[in-house]
Amino acid sequence: MSTSRASDNETSPPVRRDDDGFVVDATLVASLLDLAPADVPMLMRERAITSVCEHGVDNDAGKFRLNFFYGDRQARLSIDASGQVLRRSIVTVKGSGPRRGAG
Repeated sequence: MSTSRASDNETSPPVRRDDDGFVVDATLVASLLDLAPADVPMLMRERAITSVCEHGVDNDAGKFRLNFFYGDRQARLSIDASGQVLRRSIVTVKGSGPRRGAG
């Protein structure tokens, strides 16, 4: 999973698929994790923001969950195969220390 800057995709949807998986607009990730959009690409390169993509099975086939972890925050986007955001959630886990996904 990767991010793009808002200026790179003025007309692109906030989540889109490419050959490597999903590309999520940095502005969307920043709003979910309470960050400045310009900081998101650097924090992902440094692995301070990590992410995990889960794909649905059975009744959820064709749907995906994109999870982003930063510090004590976890943000989840539930999306369909076209990248349409179906649901968002943000959880703050106090006292747990840094949370990291698998990449």
